[in-house]
Amino acid sequence: MQHFDLVIIGSGSGNSIADDRFAGQSIALVDSGTFGGTCLNVGCIPTKMFVHPADLAHVPAEAGRLGVDLERREVHWAAIRDRIFGRIDPISAGGLSWRRSNENVTVLTEEAHFVGEHALQVGEQTITADRFVLAAGSRPVLPDLPGLHDVDFHTSDTVMRLPELPGSVVIVGGGYIAAEFAHVFSSFGSQVTIVNRGERLLAREDDDVSARFTELIGQRVDLRSRTSVRRVRAVDGGVALTLTGDAGEQEVQAEVLLVATGRRPNSDRLNLDAVGVKVDEQGYVVVDDYQRTSAPHVYALGDVSSPYQLKHVANHEARVVQHNLLNPDAPVTADHRFVPHAVFSFPQVAAVGLTEQQAAEQGLEYVTATQAYGDVAFGWAMEDSGHFVKLVAERGTGRLLGAHLIGPEASTLIQPLIQAMSFGQTASEVARGQYWIHPALTEVVENALLALA
Repeated sequence: MQHFDLVIIGSGSGNSIADDRFAGQSIALVDSGTFGGTCLNVGCIPTKMFVHPADLAHVPAEAGRLGVDLERREVHWAAIRDRIFGRIDPISAGGLSWRRSNENVTVLTEEAHFVGEHALQVGEQTITADRFVLAAGSRPVLPDLPGLHDVDFHTSDTVMRLPELPGSVVIVGGGYIAAEFAHVFSSFGSQVTIVNRGERLLAREDDDVSARFTELIGQRVDLRSRTSVRRVRAVDGGVALTLTGDAGEQEVQAEVLLVATGRRPNSDRLNLDAVGVKVDEQGYVVVDDYQRTSAPHVYALGDVSSPYQLKHVANHEARVVQHNLLNPDAPVTADHRFVPHAVFSFPQVAAVGLTEQQAAEQGLEYVTATQAYGDVAFGWAMEDSGHFVKLVAERGTGRLLGAHLIGPEASTLIQPLIQAMSFGQTASEVARGQYWIHPALTEVVENALLALA
């Protein structure tokens, strides 16, 4: 039975832990999936590499009102797909090859689960270790839909490798995965239908942002809100879904079915009871501020323990775990105070901190300010309509509690607001304590801050 100083389960953000400072330790890196984890292979990297050409393909639809006649003649799906994975697949393979070349690292590629407090079954062998890091990631949720497993369907893990661009796609779900792929496929020319159980898409966003996004994306796709799927069946050329909702029972057909109903942590595959690691009701590994689990020799990070399910959070947590493994007598805590996120659809959505609804539920004294893109110089030049910045601040102090953007470059424009919240700056300090370039689009943030100040 082989013994290691450290075992890391997962090759995403967990792979970054074992740097030169661990050269004197024996390490096993265990992952039965594609090396590099979710973000590199099936998540944020390839999806945004699809989003960027989708943004370009959508330009003709936006250009006409500005007096520019553009035409989208053809989208070369295979060329886009092969360019993307022609870059990503070699990175994954190269990362695996490099790790295998590390003298102190043993890479194991079989399924793994705990069989004791310090023992891990990996394939047919059992290994032991002094310490473990759980970075096993997440996987798509598959809803209990009658007939689903009798048809060909896709999740975000598989849909980007379709052999050809489908003429029609039906997407089940209303979160960020559904929003981004609706933009990609509709921009490329596919007929897109979204089936969403709720009233609005992106329901976890601020209500004003969620409502506006739902309105705008509904102008581009066939949106079936307050609608559930009763059953799925195969038909010639694709799938048929029987739906029930406000309009009664209906049927929708498409060449491709994309199930985008969320992701779940892979904790249930690790037999964590054997090592004494607790999970919560949603299956996330429970960790403290130091990323330690209920077992003192086990740390966890990323999607297996974090409901944020964001790469920048997983990377931050990996750095915390790395430090604490190297400095057990001087540990540091993870900072989850102001975690931002973005949805790379059209329009983009970005947010950090509390929504107005959350501030109200917590009984906080707050004020809000909303600034339309079209009311600042560059937004006016764009003839923008429908996009805005909404800020939530503490009444009296002007301390920012939340920021919510919907519109072009929202994921970039939000950064000074993340910084302001992280460093405790008030709306007035951020707005008046620096220059804002005129007539850059950042003035939409400045004016929202001034409205609060």
